[in-house]
Amino acid sequence: MAHIKMLIWACCLALSTSNFAYGLGVNWGTQAAQTLQPSTIVQMLKDNKIDKVKLFDSDHWTVKYFAGTGIEVMIGIPNNQLGKFADDYDFAKEWVKNNVSTHLYNGGVNIKYIAVGNEPFLKSYNGSFMKSTFPALQNVQKALNSAGLGDKIKATIPQNADVYESGNSGPSQGNFRSDIRDLMQKICRFFKDNNAPFLVNIYPFLSLHENKNFPIEFAFFDGQSKPVRDNGISYTNMFDANLDTLVVSMKKANCQGVKVIVGEIGWPTDGDLYANVTLAKKFYSGFFKKMATKKGTPLYPGYIEYYLFSLTDENQKSIAPGSFERHWGIFKYDGQPKFAMDLSGQGHETMPVGAKNIKYLENKWCVLNKYAEDIGKLPSSVQYACSRSDCTAMSYGGSCNKLDADGNVSYAFNMYYQMNGQDVESCVFDGLAQIVEKNASIDSCLFPIGLESAGVRIGLDAILNILVGFFLFLALL
Repeated sequence: MAHIKMLIWACCLALSTSNFAYGLGVNWGTQAAQTLQPSTIVQMLKDNKIDKVKLFDSDHWTVKYFAGTGIEVMIGIPNNQLGKFADDYDFAKEWVKNNVSTHLYNGGVNIKYIAVGNEPFLKSYNGSFMKSTFPALQNVQKALNSAGLGDKIKATIPQNADVYESGNSGPSQGNFRSDIRDLMQKICRFFKDNNAPFLVNIYPFLSLHENKNFPIEFAFFDGQSKPVRDNGISYTNMFDANLDTLVVSMKKANCQGVKVIVGEIGWPTDGDLYANVTLAKKFYSGFFKKMATKKGTPLYPGYIEYYLFSLTDENQKSIAPGSFERHWGIFKYDGQPKFAMDLSGQGHETMPVGAKNIKYLENKWCVLNKYAEDIGKLPSSVQYACSRSDCTAMSYGGSCNKLDADGNVSYAFNMYYQMNGQDVESCVFDGLAQIVEKNASIDSCLFPIGLESAGVRIGLDAILNILVGFFLFLALL
């Protein structure tokens, strides 16, 4: 009996020290020229023991791949659809039927939340979704209730942390932004009445990026920053202070007790002076250790659910906030890990398990033709290539920022070429470019090779299935 008890203890210890963090989720976005197949994403999540995923839409073909996996899924409604949901309850009911209920069979998809919009009250949107967001939320939850799903599936709104503020004071002076205070109070109370969570996206990186005077160590979790005291509480990192500002804001809105979920948190690895692997590794190392403690923050103690942002890089995301926007992934564009990390926070750092059986395009690169004569068109050609591909790695502080003039041109040409599926017509540029078979990467600047698009493969598979079915039909005649 003693031997059995010791064996059970040893097994439990092994499980507790594995590279696994209970309740860890991840965002998966698909704004890329060539995306990984959903089946590959499922493989990556399961191999890395990540048991929650947050999607930005409800694409039926994508969602169905999570059936039978046990992975908890949050599906999304894009901002540009909020008006339809706000104006038409019947539309919301039909959407729930076609995008939620249809996946909820025995062994189906474990849908837990519906994300209504995505940061709809960002200041940069100038109030575009102010009138539609709350009615859309109400109609979605009402439709879930009507379908008998309201007890287990909740509608919420992923909010940017700019919906609350404390001015130059600490968290104790927090409150919802004055221009949306009444609206946020109604939304927060709606969450309380419906037992739905408040979803907030918190990015210490952005505080550092947007404020040159921001103390850099305050963005991390290793306790190296100078403590900031507020109302008897000592804060050593921006995350705790930010989330506690939300807690105070919710209390003032009379909706304390609402569960808080961190819908996005992460650190980019390229495209900015502070966006690099070294700082990302520092951030995640401290973050995972904090998560493992399950202690929360001073005003929100205990377990918190987190969704990392993001799973993979997305080379077609808007770069209005900055070039770093395309480099949030903990995995590269091809699903390969960027650096070792410890998802468990227990001090066991390993390389995450990357995507398997990835099919790349041919080993070909598009570079500057040094023998080209009409070099007067180079500036406009580079501008054209970059505006239609991804040259963010050449931004100040980026991994390709130190290329010489020829290297910059070649990088721009190659990104355009790869993101267009290595179409030979995409490597012409009035005779300024040429295709080569020697790896064009320069030092630490990677000249990537494109992926065989999931869409292309799926399209071919579909055609083959149709042909097989057709010939089988003929054989039966």
